[in-house]
Amino acid sequence: MQPAADLDSAEAQHTERVRALIADQIAHAGGWISFERYMDLALYAPGLGYYSAGSRKLGGGGDFITAPEVSPLFGACVAKQCAEIQGEGGAGSILELGAGSGRLAVDVLCRLESLDRLPEQYVILDVSADFRERQRQLLADRVPHLLPRLEWVDAPPASFDGVIIANEVLDALPVSRFRWRGPACEELGVSVVGGAFTWSAQPAGPALERACARLAAAAGGWEGPYVSEYCPRLPSWTRAVVQGLRRGAVLWFDYGLPRPQYYLPQRRDGTLICHFRHRAHGNPFVHPGLQDITAWVDFTALAESGVEAGFELAGFTSQAYFLAGLGIDAEMRALAGDHEGHFARLANQARQLMMPGEMGERFKAMAWTRGVDRPLSGFALQDLRHSL
Repeated sequence: MQPAADLDSAEAQHTERVRALIADQIAHAGGWISFERYMDLALYAPGLGYYSAGSRKLGGGGDFITAPEVSPLFGACVAKQCAEIQGEGGAGSILELGAGSGRLAVDVLCRLESLDRLPEQYVILDVSADFRERQRQLLADRVPHLLPRLEWVDAPPASFDGVIIANEVLDALPVSRFRWRGPACEELGVSVVGGAFTWSAQPAGPALERACARLAAAAGGWEGPYVSEYCPRLPSWTRAVVQGLRRGAVLWFDYGLPRPQYYLPQRRDGTLICHFRHRAHGNPFVHPGLQDITAWVDFTALAESGVEAGFELAGFTSQAYFLAGLGIDAEMRALAGDHEGHFARLANQARQLMMPGEMGERFKAMAWTRGVDRPLSGFALQDLRHSL
């Protein structure tokens, strides 16, 4: 399946440039590259990749919508969790990874200001120059008086106390794609046939074979052929972005599952999904550079990375229970005041954030902490750590 598209001339020219770049890489590599490399180029090639170029990605005119775009309620609840982590003193900074349009930063800062708990600095680390510009514009428009507290960086701070927020960042890390034909394992990569990108298999290397054996065992075994993906760079990437946090917490929000559920034998085609103009489909070779390519997050792998980095796994729950634990109902009333029409709109937004058929169960929240003794309210109503 692939999305129908009516590309304008600029879009058509852009995707052809991306296609040519990737095809050239395949040719120089002898006719085959890993899917991880393909995804890296399609999303992050300088000036050309989906997150490096200037197309609109978020909201009604983009390709997908995130929780902060749905409602300010999400950011308000995240802000309350940040304030709780910071404690009564309120000292410390907030580092947001991949801040998107800047909506979450606006909502978090506004709610923290109302609580008189503004951070010393709000730092944004984003690889997209396009997103950075949009963030600056939105924050200058919505919270101009807070601009002195804002900073954009190219690398995580070397040392700080506070909170790291990552909303829908991990799903965009490039993944390896594999096909299990037990006990043999193949790596699915990309070749060019007849001028078009196509899946192409090669025998898996030792590292991928070991990973597949571990994943199959966690799921109770597979009957081949079984196709899925895993993210080999997740441990090193997460450790790199959190290593400067001396005291505080990391809050991860994304769609995904614990490893035993992620790699169930019934899930035979993996979780790879693409987004183009608010249509989800499974063909990563359509319009490279113009569509998002993602995979669900293995939250067991994320938990393991946190422990290896010296953090405590302080909580794992669904987005619905995270928001409920932080009093989303009270936030609705605070935002709406006496305006019942506004309250009704916020109630509809809350349903989208929390209903199982919407974002409530598909999206998960995880917390890592270091030097934080108090329990976190966002994880008080439901504890899913046993499922990891």
